[in-house]
Amino acid sequence: MKELITNNEASGKRLDAWLSAQLAPDLSRNRIQSLISEGQVSVDGKTVRETKHKLREGISITIAIPEPEDATPKGEEIALDILFEDADLIVINKPAGLVVHPGNGNWTGTLVNALIHHCGDTLSGIGGVKRPGIVHRLDKETSGVMVVAKNDLAHRHLSAQFADHGRTGDLERAYLAIVWGTPDRKTGTIDAPLGRSHRDRTKQAVVHEERDDARHAVTHFEVQERFGAKEDATALASLVECQLETGRTHQIRVHLAHIGHPLVGDVEYGSAYKTKANKLDEPLQSIVKGFNRQALHAKLLAFEHPSSGEVLHFEVPVPEDMAELLAAFRSSSF
Repeated sequence: MKELITNNEASGKRLDAWLSAQLAPDLSRNRIQSLISEGQVSVDGKTVRETKHKLREGISITIAIPEPEDATPKGEEIALDILFEDADLIVINKPAGLVVHPGNGNWTGTLVNALIHHCGDTLSGIGGVKRPGIVHRLDKETSGVMVVAKNDLAHRHLSAQFADHGRTGDLERAYLAIVWGTPDRKTGTIDAPLGRSHRDRTKQAVVHEERDDARHAVTHFEVQERFGAKEDATALASLVECQLETGRTHQIRVHLAHIGHPLVGDVEYGSAYKTKANKLDEPLQSIVKGFNRQALHAKLLAFEHPSSGEVLHFEVPVPEDMAELLAAFRSSSF
């Protein structure tokens, strides 16, 4: 329960706006609006459900803040590779094969289930619910660094950093991808809007910028290694580092496929290259055929800590399956 008396600056202001200014950063404006609509706010003893209710000086406002509800997903004991944890956030090295959030076909066994079990009472509530605050996602079969918020303040702060994509702040993300072929230049930028594929609504595609669902998408890339390089500057495959200027669903996978270099193992966006492994010599052929996910790894994540302001930097090597794939490409004579 919180009680406040309005000052002269409150005169003529909206209830939600004034409360938001007084209670930041503990409660967001969205949370305050929800509490008002739920009947948890009273003005001079009377319940007010209008967020636009106008205030005057010298009135008493009481806010009842319910205890955070238990999350709908249940906690499950799932092993986590934890890189860092404190009262505000947790950073993990996500393995390939782990779904981030419960959804159709994956209601259990997700990262959220694992975090609810692991974090327990240290989750103080995101929007009034005891749940981890997912501020960015990695595809199920993508491995690498992720940060998750444990309270509202951290969730808002981290969400703002990811929305800004490092344009004005310290957020930095880098990915490693093994792709078929090699781009025609060592470094480059793919600036192509994304939207839902007309052929398959579960997939993304590069679309015309005037389409209603077109979303601005920019990926920067740098070729790190070429495997089976030829004199004409072509290659069988390449290791490419990507940095995101935007964060769209499947962005790296779609963009690299769009320029003719889909990820090794990507059955959704690189199906046309599925038979390419048949032309490889052993043992590379068997290793490529046995690599049953897209070869994509989130190797680096840096961001500003929401409470201390310190810039935290995390970098993890590629997991064993991708390391084996790289070693096979490097050692093959082609």
